[in-house]
Amino acid sequence: MRSVSVASLVLALALPLGAWAQQITVSAAASLTDAFKELAPRFEASKPGATVRFNFAASGVLLQQISQGAPVDVFASADQDTMNRADAQKLIDTASRKNFVTNSLVLIEPAQGGVGVKGLPDLSGAAVKKIAVGKTATVPVGRYTKEVLDAANLWTALEPKFVQADSVRQVLDYVSRGEVEAGFVYRTDAAIAGDKVKIVASPQGATPVSYPIAVVADSKNKAAATDFIAFVNSDAGQQVLARYGFGKP
Repeated sequence: MRSVSVASLVLALALPLGAWAQQITVSAAASLTDAFKELAPRFEASKPGATVRFNFAASGVLLQQISQGAPVDVFASADQDTMNRADAQKLIDTASRKNFVTNSLVLIEPAQGGVGVKGLPDLSGAAVKKIAVGKTATVPVGRYTKEVLDAANLWTALEPKFVQADSVRQVLDYVSRGEVEAGFVYRTDAAIAGDKVKIVASPQGATPVSYPIAVVADSKNKAAATDFIAFVNSDAGQQVLARYGFGKP
C-alpha cells in the first residue's frame, strides 16, 4: 500500500511540474493585445499541454522588465529599435528573431464631438488643445509620431499640447474618451476602437512600422517559445493577425 501511495504522490507532483514546463510567458507590444489573445487558444490547441501567458505593455517597458530578470520566454516588439537594443544587451536568441507583421501610423480624433481635424496642419489650430502621444523613451508609437512631426517641422511647436501616454492603448483611450482632441496610434488600434474614434490622416515620414519577435535568451522553455513564434508566422497565425489589420512582414 505504501509503495502505491508514494507512486501516487510522485505522479501528483509530476503533473503540475509537467504542465508548468509547457507554460510560456509572452511579453508583447500593447497593440498586439487583441490579436495575440485570439492566437493563444489556437496555439494551445495545436500543442496539447502548452499554455500561454501574456504581458502586454509598451515595448520599451517590456525590454526594461526583461533586462531586470523578468521570467519571459518570447518578446514581441512594435519596432526594430527596441529589439535591436535587446539584441545588443544579449537578451534574445538572435537566431530566433523574425519580423512577423507590419502596421501604419494614423492620426485620430474622437468620433463624437471632434473639432474637425483633417490633417497635421490642423493640430496647430486653437481648437486643438491636447494631443495624445506615446512617450518617446519607451513607446514605439511615440517615436514614430516624432519622426512624422519632425518631418513636418511641427514637433517643437506642438510639444506644449502633448499629453504623454505610457502605451499606444493609453493614447487610444484618451482619444476614445474625448479627453484630447487628437492622438497618434496604429491603424490596428483605431480599428479596435470601432465607432469611438475616427481616422483623419495617415501621415508619412516615419520609419516603416515593422514588428519583430524573438525567443528570450534566458527562457526556461525555448522549445515551446520557438513553437509559438512558428505558429505566429504560420498561415493560421497570419490569418488571425490579418483580421486585426496587421500587414504581412
